[in-house]
Amino acid sequence: MDDLTNANQTFAAASRPAPVEAATALPQAGKAEARAAASPGQVLAIVCVGIVLANLDLFIVNVALPDIARDFGNASLDDLSWVLNGYAIAYAALLVFFGRLAERHRRDRSFLLGVALFTIASGACAVAGSVAMLVTFRIAQAAGAALMTPTSIGLLLASFPPDRRAGAVRNWAAIGGLAAALAPLVGGVLVTISWRWIFIVNVPVGLIAILVGWWKLPAVPGHDAPRPNPVAALLVTGGIAALTFAIVKGNDWGWTAPGIVWSAALSAACLAAFIGHCLRSDNPFIPPSLFGVRAFSGAALVMAPYSMAFGATLFSAAVWGQTAWGWSALKAGLVLAPGPFLVPVTSLLFASRLIARFGAAAVVTAGIAAFTAGLAVWATFVGPEPDVAVMMAGIMLTGIGVGLTFPTLMGIGTAALPPSSFATGSGVINMIRQAGLAIGVALFIAVVAAPGSAATLVSAYRRGWWAMAAVTAVALIPTLWLIRPAAQVRPQRRR
Repeated sequence: MDDLTNANQTFAAASRPAPVEAATALPQAGKAEARAAASPGQVLAIVCVGIVLANLDLFIVNVALPDIARDFGNASLDDLSWVLNGYAIAYAALLVFFGRLAERHRRDRSFLLGVALFTIASGACAVAGSVAMLVTFRIAQAAGAALMTPTSIGLLLASFPPDRRAGAVRNWAAIGGLAAALAPLVGGVLVTISWRWIFIVNVPVGLIAILVGWWKLPAVPGHDAPRPNPVAALLVTGGIAALTFAIVKGNDWGWTAPGIVWSAALSAACLAAFIGHCLRSDNPFIPPSLFGVRAFSGAALVMAPYSMAFGATLFSAAVWGQTAWGWSALKAGLVLAPGPFLVPVTSLLFASRLIARFGAAAVVTAGIAAFTAGLAVWATFVGPEPDVAVMMAGIMLTGIGVGLTFPTLMGIGTAALPPSSFATGSGVINMIRQAGLAIGVALFIAVVAAPGSAATLVSAYRRGWWAMAAVTAVALIPTLWLIRPAAQVRPQRRR
């Protein structure tokens, strides 16, 4: 029998008592009792502040890249891409590590520590004096974000009753996706003041979140869990970083240049060693048993190519409007805004009903089709002359696709796991997502290369969008192979 035969069964799997919930059910004394009185909705609101900050900063830099380049002596797009990719890679590699480590400690304090680290690093980014400094502080930001994300899931699990967990996770994922997609608009507004404001604004928000969280978040004790292996974290970080470096620099150095060959070899060696560790270790960084769950494997394999295309899409759309059409950062953000607004609308108003009627696989398939169609619109109709309608049509289709796909994948992927694996599983899904974002940006830069004339620029970006459409379509294979068989029996509607 499949691990996930319908949505009700998967969500019911998450309702079995977990160690952390048993701990939170114990009476707490004094301040802990008062803090535990926070309603589930209040906990969701507080932890969503953290996930909004983490996801917003994945893409808020996109529209600011031209201004940052001018401020730092016309830095190249290759170098500036590390402002994005350094964050995404560190975030991806540390998600599972910090998630496992945080299981040993109080979730509320671990979450607040992550918010504090993110807030301090944001202030440091705002005063960075070079690209190298900015990349360094962005990596520190990512460390804070990687601590916030899995601990926020743990807090949600402890606060919501079993029958509401799936909805809470879906809302958490939808709000995080909205933040990531809204980043170009928010960044465009702030860049009108200065690109440094995209980081300054995080500081007061983070401080407020820390104060409210310290007052309201329930005390969720940790439990005895094995310590994560830091060497494994370094291996996966090095593997993803070396692969991204080879892709970004391949055109400049030549794909057969020694530096590229050695970088690719290092990536292969690190990732092979990481996989070997996971298969042989008594305390694996990523338990192989997770991939024995059909729905989880399907969600992970869909998330990888979909995230590559998602990262490349937001990066390319923001940069194209400013470099090719001469738009300001604000105008670029405004034109792209309809897509982000469709993410929560699609997810919160339609996704649940569509899943109940047609099944998760059909909803994911529709999301893939919508996203691919948006990229095809740009690849077909974008030209040298500014065209707001074409850009908005493409971003709206991709927004619908994101709203259907990302929250659904998070829901079916994690709810199919036993409660003891929920935090680790969600961390792995998010790790794959963030790694995909970095690799997607690198792939797009490699495909586009460095065209000279306006005509070659149009041709290069069209080629990049067609390539990302093909990458997105690849996600149909695991959807039909793993998710559809796991969800053949559709959930019955509630009476």
